[in-house]
Amino acid sequence: MKKFFKFLVISVLGMTVGVAANAATLRMAYDADPVSLDPHEQLSGGTLQLSHMIFDPLVRWNQELGFDPRLAESWERLDENTFRFKLRKGVKFHSGNEMTALDVSWTFDRLKKSPDFKGIFAPFEALNVVDQHTIDIVTKEPYPLVLHTATYIFPMDRKFYDGYDENGKPKDAIIKHGDAFASTNASGTGPYTITSREQGVKVEFVRFKDYWDTNSPGNVDKIIFTPIKEDPTRVAALLSGDVDFIAPVPPADLDRIDKDPNVDLVTMSGTRIITFQLNQNRRPEFKDPRVRQAIVHAINNEGIVEKIMRGFGTAAAQQSPKGYMGYKDNLKPRYDLEKAKALMKEAGYEDGFSVTMMAPNNRYVNDDKIAEAVAGMLAKINIKVDLKTMPKAQYWPKFDERAADMMMIGWHSDTEDSSNFTEFLAMTPDEATGYGQYNSGNYSNPRVDELVLANQKETDEGKRAAMLQEIEQILYDDAAFVPLHWQDRAWAARKGVDIAPIVNVMNFPYLGDLVIKE
Repeated sequence: MKKFFKFLVISVLGMTVGVAANAATLRMAYDADPVSLDPHEQLSGGTLQLSHMIFDPLVRWNQELGFDPRLAESWERLDENTFRFKLRKGVKFHSGNEMTALDVSWTFDRLKKSPDFKGIFAPFEALNVVDQHTIDIVTKEPYPLVLHTATYIFPMDRKFYDGYDENGKPKDAIIKHGDAFASTNASGTGPYTITSREQGVKVEFVRFKDYWDTNSPGNVDKIIFTPIKEDPTRVAALLSGDVDFIAPVPPADLDRIDKDPNVDLVTMSGTRIITFQLNQNRRPEFKDPRVRQAIVHAINNEGIVEKIMRGFGTAAAQQSPKGYMGYKDNLKPRYDLEKAKALMKEAGYEDGFSVTMMAPNNRYVNDDKIAEAVAGMLAKINIKVDLKTMPKAQYWPKFDERAADMMMIGWHSDTEDSSNFTEFLAMTPDEATGYGQYNSGNYSNPRVDELVLANQKETDEGKRAAMLQEIEQILYDDAAFVPLHWQDRAWAARKGVDIAPIVNVMNFPYLGDLVIKE
């Protein structure tokens, strides 16, 4: 088994591709396919995985959590609020249009309007066009995460998205879970174009013949992507040779895959926190911190990691994983059933109450089994749970509706920084700024909001760490959410499909660089 442990640890555009002598086809299976081709519609791992296939960012993370140049070939800080980026020349979109600074500026403006992404870009004042291949990104205050955020700028083809579709709707409209032009059509600069797509069934990609990165070692000219929701079926497809590459690998099958001589297994320690949120607007009981504390104490998340995750995760008591600036070593999981019962009695709910719960069944590793276990644990403090699980394509609209009293959410920091967890999961929800966009619990603490905004403009690492750790302590004391575990990552491929260099802790496999050796 190859292991990498991190301390942080359409769209048919008529393009064809010449087949090189060593060209190869990759047959791959994830547990689900992206719900949209619009890179700004939903801030999710599936969207970002797809974005790295059909678009390209200004810069991207590498396996060492440094930054590699992509559409920006170089950058420099001009002053405490301004970064200058030099763009590559001669880069073409899939439509044939040339990419310029105007496309990057158009994309930046669209990101600032996206309900999901505008929270990430709230610290940014402007993107100024200097010349055809030079841009300045300006922040409102000194901001330590400019390059981190630049990994989310995937320039879009402004000319392709200009005008109106056949229904008279603007082509550049961002419509969550809707039938928008950008949801089903794409023109990026990435290594692949989409030749066919049937949602939930199959997506086919071919390599873009005018792809700018001629130094890429990748030799995969065609990708056939089949979503396979069921873990045993996905694993069986790999072991039988029906597919070449799968993710995620279920913990129950790690040993079997590792021992198979025809398969390579790659694992990494994870940083995605899996949680439940408690909707205080729907359930007045959840406004009482004693009830929230009781729920946290009733859930044996160390047992979940051991029994359900088969050890493939780390039980959590906070958002920030070890190695992140906000991590506090003294915050430990706190399963204590007797204390949970005492807290319920103290709060006046000894006889309990009933709640609704929703969770996906194909988004996170063992998500439905985890939800079932949590529901059973809550029954021991007389909280009766009506649980519904569903595929992620149906789950995310329900999550956006806040359709249940308790909802599962997993989060990998978009900026590899502690602040991002709180910006989206725990700040007071604010539609105008995008903060709290994924805070379905409607938790609100003015001190937390104040600290997040203050740390965004603090460049002294010691002061930032103190602020971020204070946030984690407040959320812990408030039982602002139910922490479960940080989910580890695993991928598997048949021998000869060299996935080790192209996977990473962000879980954005850089398939354009994949080499199939045999």
